[in-house]
Amino acid sequence: MSEEDLDAYNRQRQRRRAAEVVERFVLPVAVGAGHGLMARALFGSDAMSRFLEVMTASFIFAVPFSLGFVTVALAERRVPMTWIPRLSMAVVSGLLALAVSLALAWEGLICIFLWLPLYVGLSLLGGLLAGAIADVRRRSGKHGSGATLPCIALLPYLAGPIETRLGTEQQVRTIENTIRIEATSEAIWKQIERVPRFEEHEHHFALSHALGFPRPLEATLSHGGVGGVRHATFEGSVLFVETITHWEPPRKLVFSIHADADTIPPHTLDQHVTVGGPHFDVLEGEYELEPLADGAVLLHLRSRHRVSTHFNFYATLWTDFIMADVQSYILEIVRRRAEAAH
Repeated sequence: MSEEDLDAYNRQRQRRRAAEVVERFVLPVAVGAGHGLMARALFGSDAMSRFLEVMTASFIFAVPFSLGFVTVALAERRVPMTWIPRLSMAVVSGLLALAVSLALAWEGLICIFLWLPLYVGLSLLGGLLAGAIADVRRRSGKHGSGATLPCIALLPYLAGPIETRLGTEQQVRTIENTIRIEATSEAIWKQIERVPRFEEHEHHFALSHALGFPRPLEATLSHGGVGGVRHATFEGSVLFVETITHWEPPRKLVFSIHADADTIPPHTLDQHVTVGGPHFDVLEGEYELEPLADGAVLLHLRSRHRVSTHFNFYATLWTDFIMADVQSYILEIVRRRAEAAH
């Protein structure tokens, strides 16, 4: 064989290998990710809102599961695969769909973060099921996934219209954070009845803010006593109007909270977690000061918030975390200020 023939043979073999990689790996991953993106487009479409909604279990749970199943089922049609490539492809397909959703601004960073563990886990589960079915059919002398593939691919669209007819479950959660402060109750009270604007050097890292939840800035007060109105301002022009319902200086301060979702700029919070929206709202806040025998004070910050989704058992895990993280952030700055003043 001449050198030219050998080069031609090698080029042809490389092309075959490249085509095989595309057919066995790239194409199934692309189709799986495309399946997830198409579902996101349809479930988020205004034209389909009567039948399909993003904030449903049909989308949040069924779409990543079917994405993983479709990816592995397509890959198995060509050549049998081992478990590591199967599961890797399911995860890559899911991550690709999430990345494109973020790039297209279909989802905000905070929603991607909250959804990521569930998305990856369900993609893996779908891939596991597709691989197991392929193994069983292969041992019985059959190939492919049979009718299971179209059934699983259509699962979100079959369940969605049924679920949208069901009312969401409303759940009210109470979150409490406590911090020890080496200062008098009077010094602490001055830092919570009105909150002077946070200086840039006072801000510190918090995961909730890194994910896009706005940082607190200040809180004004019209007058002390029941009926007084606080305006709590957060970054991104987010404003909470807080009306005092219990005033007991320097022991206890309770206020109702109202956030008008229509006044929050659309770029500030992801539409699915907008405060005051249909799925999430903050209802009440409470500061309570507990003097200790050694002269220090325990400052308690409690809040009540509403969660209204078809999957509260998962959503509340994250709303509880975000509220606790925000409250911890505020208490730490109050502690530093009160101790410095004291």
